[in-house]
Amino acid sequence: MHGLVNRAIQCFVRDTYSDACWRHVARRAGLEQPDFEAMLDYDDVVTDRVIAAISTEFSVPVETILEDIGTYLVSHPNVEALRRLLRFTGTDFREFLYSLDDLKARARLALADLDIPNLELRDYGPNHFNLICHHHFAGISYVVMGILRTMADDYGALVLLENESISADLGLIRIQLVDDAFAEGRQFHLGAHHG
Repeated sequence: MHGLVNRAIQCFVRDTYSDACWRHVARRAGLEQPDFEAMLDYDDVVTDRVIAAISTEFSVPVETILEDIGTYLVSHPNVEALRRLLRFTGTDFREFLYSLDDLKARARLALADLDIPNLELRDYGPNHFNLICHHHFAGISYVVMGILRTMADDYGALVLLENESISADLGLIRIQLVDDAFAEGRQFHLGAHHG
């Protein structure tokens, strides 16, 4: 697993709970070094152990932890850049959904060796979609579901999401777009800072 992913998980625990909680998780996961280097690669087993340790430490199901990580990635001020990158893909949530097929190619422009899931959106008529998530990391569709839920809120859309595991490396998220303009979306400006 790319170190950037493991570093994001580490930051999730630190920012959501505390540095002390991260040290407990790192110890429980048997990490030799408690800090991940963003540009190194780690065996997937290390990531699995860290996720399991977080789940045990906080008595929360793995699926919930993974969805919370997805939410963190697009909502916490420390990782604002990812939210901004995703908001560039569409003016509303529907456009955002249609842009997901190209996300992997766009991400590779920024970080060529970042291994993100293959996403395939299938449109099943008015406001019903399936998003197929294919990746070797089991449970990645829960991370994607956290991202989708948060981005829907960001756009002001009301959506219903249902996650279904097809196999160890394949997940399916059923999406029902109930209302594209349910609430006022979060403010978004092209520039990172504005005055």
